[in-house]
Amino acid sequence: MHPILIIVFAPLLAALIAGLGNRFIGNVAAKSVTTAGLFLAAGLSWPIFLGFLGGTEAAQVVPVLKWVESGTLTFDWALRVDTLTAIMLVVINSVSALVHLYSWGYMEEDPDQPRFFAYLSLFTFAMLMLVTADNLVQMFFGWEGVGLASYLLIGFWFKKPSAGAAAIKAFVVNRVGDLGFMLGIFGTYLVFQTTSITEILAAAPGMSGSTITFVGMRLYTMDILCILLFIGAMGKSAQLGLHTWLPDAMEGPTPVSALIHAATMVTAGVFMLCRLSPMFETAPTALTIVTIVGAATCFFAATIGTTQWDIKRVIAYSTCSQLGYMFFAAGVGAYGAAMFHLFTHAFFKALLFLGAGSVIHAMHHEQDMRYYGGLRKHIPLTFYAMLAGTLAITGLGVYHLGAGFAGFWSKDAILEVAFARGNGAGQFAFWAGAGAALLTSFYSWRLMFLTFWGKPRWEQSEHIQHAVHDDHGHGDHAHDDHNHASHDGTAGYHPHESPVSMLLPLGVLSIGAIAAGQVFAPAFLDSAAFWGGSIFYNEPLIHAMHAVPYWVKYTALIVMLIGFAGAYVAYIAKPDIPAKFVATFGALHNFVYRKWYFDELYDAIFVKPAFALGRAFWQLGDIGIIDRFGPNGIAWVVDRSATAAKSIQSGYVYTYALIMLLGLVAAVTYVLL
Repeated sequence: MHPILIIVFAPLLAALIAGLGNRFIGNVAAKSVTTAGLFLAAGLSWPIFLGFLGGTEAAQVVPVLKWVESGTLTFDWALRVDTLTAIMLVVINSVSALVHLYSWGYMEEDPDQPRFFAYLSLFTFAMLMLVTADNLVQMFFGWEGVGLASYLLIGFWFKKPSAGAAAIKAFVVNRVGDLGFMLGIFGTYLVFQTTSITEILAAAPGMSGSTITFVGMRLYTMDILCILLFIGAMGKSAQLGLHTWLPDAMEGPTPVSALIHAATMVTAGVFMLCRLSPMFETAPTALTIVTIVGAATCFFAATIGTTQWDIKRVIAYSTCSQLGYMFFAAGVGAYGAAMFHLFTHAFFKALLFLGAGSVIHAMHHEQDMRYYGGLRKHIPLTFYAMLAGTLAITGLGVYHLGAGFAGFWSKDAILEVAFARGNGAGQFAFWAGAGAALLTSFYSWRLMFLTFWGKPRWEQSEHIQHAVHDDHGHGDHAHDDHNHASHDGTAGYHPHESPVSMLLPLGVLSIGAIAAGQVFAPAFLDSAAFWGGSIFYNEPLIHAMHAVPYWVKYTALIVMLIGFAGAYVAYIAKPDIPAKFVATFGALHNFVYRKWYFDELYDAIFVKPAFALGRAFWQLGDIGIIDRFGPNGIAWVVDRSATAAKSIQSGYVYTYALIMLLGLVAAVTYVLL
């Protein structure tokens, strides 16, 4: 049996066992089988990836079964294994395995653990189906599968109204993007008469310059197809306009946030664009749109991250911003750089989310950073893990030393290649990316300073006070907490480090956040042989990237230091500055804090009119017409007719004889007249 079959179907089998067995097999069995399945998949994924890295592995397609044969539409269910797939296998399975292990501690008190772990494994299976797809229909199957699994996981705590609303929002917003994706697939089949990705990419250069009629206009065929496909990517990967679901996804448990943001759903759009990169290279207008949307998303999301107080929402907007980097890298033609940032981002973003979960666990589920402070002394292991993630996402590194954290290698490469592209969209992306890097540094260090430095502010938190109050009813445990807390004056609560099952994944991910860029940069950025034709590799652009001026190479480091200094002054040296800024620039702060009013705008344009239309159809159509003249009207007629008919059912023979005589007279009269 080929290892890829085990890699893909082990999570599905584990999900079925845990989901169907549920409470019958119990928590430990469900957690064990799903976690073991993911570690098995991760263990088999790394040799495949290292084989491509070392040049000993070759691209291949592993057939599974015959799927569809209908006229000219014929395709099998087959698993494609090449460099691009191998990268995604490592990212998805490694992060998912660590998230499964982490969830042993984080979800320990949840009564529905088998269902949660089944959903996690199902999510992983759907993403694996997407990245191993050999045709567009199979890719769409995985595409919709991660949408379903995200709906189930975001709304996992379904008794919580906000969780249900967030799950519905994610599902609906993604349906908008998926409509574009479906139209793109339909159009691609119409043009190429196949859904095979290999055949489409081989034929795509021959379609360059051709036109097609679309919405009554004659437009370039490849531009239209690629724009439609990109709309699908915008939904899944939360690009500007279809991004509104991503922050609300924080309503799910923290391990879900880590999995969605680091390894699965949000990376699907970037993967799809890189998989179809030879097709996008024939569509210059589409690539320009990708570049501009990605750069705008990058900067837009970073601005919002500077104002949020919820620790998970700050990291969520960070994800949205980092995805923007990946898209504008692909838009300027550097697909290898886009995938490299996806690869490094998976490590440090999973680390930051799981680290935030460890903080939330220590703070009795309090997520507001205004009620943290001074935690580095109480949860030092979590602090060092978060520090590694922060240094990685802010891109600390020095070009001339050839050393830096993961984000330094991938994000700096994206800025350099955008500058090297030389066109207007590339220049816009470079400066937007540089501005976003400054803001990324600011909000990342703001998070660290508010959480781990300063005086403890726990006594202001209602969550923690309620927890302490509850603990006081449990004797010695509450008394011990009170004794520890009395040293720092925090009214009876002492933060505690997370269990080993949560700390071990933080340690592994910290290694990736520190070293992944340094180790893999040469292969991802400079080796066409490594990619083996799995993406479009623009070698002249990569050479131009290395030849950019030194000030370009040091731009990211400079803005990172400026962001760090700004956060230090505002939250450590002179902590009264933020309040003064808000008082002076209240309108600007409110605009950014309210997320540029996208939710309010969509509510006014789409949600309220939809509800009004629904009420109109309900009141006028359903009740006023259908019910009135349908069920209610007919029921009224039948009821009155039955009452009238009942009154003449006397049981006397002469009554029936009279009725028969009247009927006979009526019939004869009708005939005669």
